[in-house]
Amino acid sequence: MAADIDLGPAAEAFREEVREWLGKNRLGGLEHVDARYLARAVADPALDEWTRRLSEGGYMCVGWPKEYGGRGLGAIEVAVMNEEFAGAGVPRVTRGMGEWLVGPSIIVHGTEEQKARFLPRIISGEDRYCQGFSEPDAGSDLAGLKTRGVVDGDEIVISGQKVWTSGAQVANMMFVLCRTDPEAPKHRGISYVLLPMYRDDGSSNGIELRPIRQITGSAHFTESFLTDARAPAANVIGGLNQGWKVTMTTLGNERGGHTTTQHVEYRKQWDEALELVRSLGRSGDPHVRQLMAWAYSNVEIMRFAGLRLLAEMASHKEPGPAASINKMFWSEYVRDFTERLINVLGPHAMIRPDSGNGSDYALGGWQSSFLETRSGTIWGGTAQIQRNIVGERVLGLPKEPKPESRK
Repeated sequence: MAADIDLGPAAEAFREEVREWLGKNRLGGLEHVDARYLARAVADPALDEWTRRLSEGGYMCVGWPKEYGGRGLGAIEVAVMNEEFAGAGVPRVTRGMGEWLVGPSIIVHGTEEQKARFLPRIISGEDRYCQGFSEPDAGSDLAGLKTRGVVDGDEIVISGQKVWTSGAQVANMMFVLCRTDPEAPKHRGISYVLLPMYRDDGSSNGIELRPIRQITGSAHFTESFLTDARAPAANVIGGLNQGWKVTMTTLGNERGGHTTTQHVEYRKQWDEALELVRSLGRSGDPHVRQLMAWAYSNVEIMRFAGLRLLAEMASHKEPGPAASINKMFWSEYVRDFTERLINVLGPHAMIRPDSGNGSDYALGGWQSSFLETRSGTIWGGTAQIQRNIVGERVLGLPKEPKPESRK
């Protein structure tokens, strides 16, 4: 049994408020909606109605300051809310990357005019963002990007190629990094631009999307080819050639933003795994018991690591190198856990469920989880890069030698 943590009377009062609201407004039938992919989900009347209730109840972009349309909830309150939504079996619908990556970066680095223009459109869902960071030759080495941005009057003209563009099929905006000063040092001369994906007449803004079919059979990512795509110069966040500092804020939120409550998701996964091994008659197997004990311990470590980060966030600290530690931990844990559980399934893991359509590439839940988690140690910064960050910024070790300097 997990030890209860007292978060204080204010947090518990807010917990009761959330529970009361959920008791009056909760919708059934959404227990199996994957909150990670809500931005890519097909139209669903029940989900649309749930999103409407959340918006009217003030449960969208809740961590943003009140002056920018949020509720000004602190990190502890957001964690409590996430826990209660998970316990009620309803998705915590968000505005995706707009809410937890772009918005916070605009709040920190944007002008007042930019905040007034862009933030309300994120909250309303009018603007849906995808991420234009990684490139074929600049993934982990993001500062090595080659996409160019050229100032043309009051616009920036962007050309280049991006890859692993998450959610591009349903987005109408892309937050993109481009090199606007090719003569500047590597981490300088980069601009952070909010790029419309379509023109006013609905035609493409010089952007071609090519879906990338994943090992699961789905296509959550695309290759994006930008040819003279245009954005107003007023869409540059943080100033021309000053995009790297904005990028660090974005990446800090990407790697550390869900750490405070991600244990909830993995505890639910653990509970489902326990039911599975019992149904297979394997709960008495010492190897399986050892696996479940190891997994439970790791989920508890995540929970306490989240509480530690929660304390830092409550002190208004931006996510720092500790976010890299957490990113390494959860991504390697869930990869290893799903792989070991697939081994427990044995030959059953080789059989796909019958979808009723022989042409469908249907997968069972554990099969999908096993395949999906292969990429967790790559996206958001590879495990190797995270180790370099921890070694250099946390432990104070010397920088890793460049390949040409190694003997």
